[in-house]
Amino acid sequence: MTKQLHHNTTNFIKKQFPITLICDRVNSPANIGSLFRIADSFGIEHIYFCGQDITVVSKRMLRTARSTHEMVSYQTEEQITEVIQKLTTDGYDIIGLEITQNSIPASDYNFTSKNKIALVIGDESLGISENVLTKVSKCIHINMYGNNSSMNVATATGIALYEITKQLMANGNYLNFSNY
Repeated sequence: MTKQLHHNTTNFIKKQFPITLICDRVNSPANIGSLFRIADSFGIEHIYFCGQDITVVSKRMLRTARSTHEMVSYQTEEQITEVIQKLTTDGYDIIGLEITQNSIPASDYNFTSKNKIALVIGDESLGISENVLTKVSKCIHINMYGNNSSMNVATATGIALYEITKQLMANGNYLNFSNY
């Protein structure tokens, strides 16, 4: 019989990928907590929470994050365009996770370059702002097969990061750490 493993019985090899998340006005405590867990799960290097009056730490976020906010580097910034400009200067490919006229499925995008990736994700209701969309080099989306044209930002981020890290793993574009 198969037995479920738990935190103290798993032994994954820790890896860190050259991926930074840029959150454009994401402010739901549940989504922020989920993003920390997802970022930790996929070995993301940093998260920027951008926008005015963004509260990262709250009781709801802490319950959802399950201490991963202590493991993933993050900061808040009011001006997302300044963050994007800095990361662009630092050699990051700025990629939006948004359905647009020119977006392509995440599975069709080639993430095998040696450039670092900054994945921009958007507000729970409105997505990535129009101003920010003009700053990204490319937009990717998640193919969906139902009637809805969007999904929860944390869910979509998890799916996109799975695809990105899968491709980066195949290309050897990650840092390998000892077992934890």
